[in-house]
Amino acid sequence: MIVGIDIGSTTTKAVSIQEGQVIHKIKTKAMDAVTSATGAFGKMIVENDIKISEIQRIMITGAGAGKLKDDLFGIPTGKADEIKSIGIGGMFLADRDNIIIANVGTGTAIIDARSDGIFHMGGSAMGGGTILGLAKKLLSMSDFNDIMELAGKGKLNQVDLLMEDIMETDLSFLNKESTASNFGKMLDNARNEDIALGLLNMVYQVIGMLSVFAAKSKHTDRVVVTGNGSGNLLGRGILSEITTIYGVHFEYPENAEYTTAIGAGLSIKP
Repeated sequence: MIVGIDIGSTTTKAVSIQEGQVIHKIKTKAMDAVTSATGAFGKMIVENDIKISEIQRIMITGAGAGKLKDDLFGIPTGKADEIKSIGIGGMFLADRDNIIIANVGTGTAIIDARSDGIFHMGGSAMGGGTILGLAKKLLSMSDFNDIMELAGKGKLNQVDLLMEDIMETDLSFLNKESTASNFGKMLDNARNEDIALGLLNMVYQVIGMLSVFAAKSKHTDRVVVTGNGSGNLLGRGILSEITTIYGVHFEYPENAEYTTAIGAGLSIKP
């Protein structure tokens, strides 16, 4: 059995892999990399009654991986490149190679994963961290789920300047409901619900457009969305609007939030 651990900036994910299949998965939060990694590992083996002797190797990756210098619990522990882990995990979950991946976490990485190599195309500092940081300042809120619940009640036309605000007809392939400027209207009576939705819309529109540019540059109309942000239903709705306009489709494989941990575990042969 191989254990893959992705030590992120906010959440650590761990998976166990046996004979090329994901058997267990777990996620934890902690203040430092060592606590996160050992906590996720310990939680996995305790909750699933795994014996230490069953684990042949641990592979770690992510933002905090560099802070771990020694083997964990006496088990041979290696480090996997984060970009390659996302690519390997993304191809595994999508069940094919030659894909574009938008890995949405604290920020966003766009990756070209194919049989002959995995390439970091670029990305954006926009991601879940952007939403949390701005919501803390603008809304005095720090819980992501609470922010999403608030955003679900918002009205975008209270904060965003839409095409209908400046044009009487559609422009090119953009309809009157398309955003012309994020937070370009910002009415004085805009509610917190509207601001929360505006934040989410801004971040996912940036992610969506970067994905469109990446996909079109590689002559494909598919993007596989992974990372913590892949499961955000409101975010998926924003990306679906981009699909309608640009014809690039977004896929959300099962267990997408564990992509990097899975890729780390699969980066070596058991």
